[in-house]
Amino acid sequence: MAEIELRAFVFIDRMQPQYAAYVGTTVQGDIPVSGMSQLFVEVAPGNEIFRLADIVLKSSQVKPASLVIEREFGMLEVHAFDQAAVISSGQAILDYLGVSIEQRKRPEVTSAQVISNVDPYQAQLINKFRKGAMLVPGETLFVMEVSPAAYIALAANEAEKATGLKIVDVRNVGRNGRLFVAGGQSEVLAAKEAAVAAIEGIGGR
Repeated sequence: MAEIELRAFVFIDRMQPQYAAYVGTTVQGDIPVSGMSQLFVEVAPGNEIFRLADIVLKSSQVKPASLVIEREFGMLEVHAFDQAAVISSGQAILDYLGVSIEQRKRPEVTSAQVISNVDPYQAQLINKFRKGAMLVPGETLFVMEVSPAAYIALAANEAEKATGLKIVDVRNVGRNGRLFVAGGQSEVLAAKEAAVAAIEGIGGR
């Protein structure tokens, strides 16, 4: 059997209102709400995520929102109001894999762009695929790309904690994760600082 790689392991202490609402519109499983704690785990090979989901759901009182298999990776999300239950579910995964949290892959910010005074045509293009708030022409847009993808969820939540700005879209599956947030120039710059700091503060290999 191939060695299991722990690509992402990210804990969110308290889901913010916009972020939680966004997650609720995009998941096919149990819908989380604001104030819950959340855990994302991403592994390779992707098929191993089924075993991890089985272990977690049988060992702790958490609910799953997402179980996604990509070509290379598998991702699981679980959540609960009881923060201790979410932490316990993560520990069950680490114990099964026989690794410590320090052996997760350290995330990398691969791109962080701020676009001022968004053009109406670009706003229309982005609004075609977004699942969150509407991007309005003239606003400032922040687009962030992170690898592995699951870590972008933490960036989104921390950006909202810092400013409360609009979450336009969050893509946390695939090789890279992407975050789109919009608002006034000063709050977008504050969101960028918070999101980048959250990712750069995560340890790993």
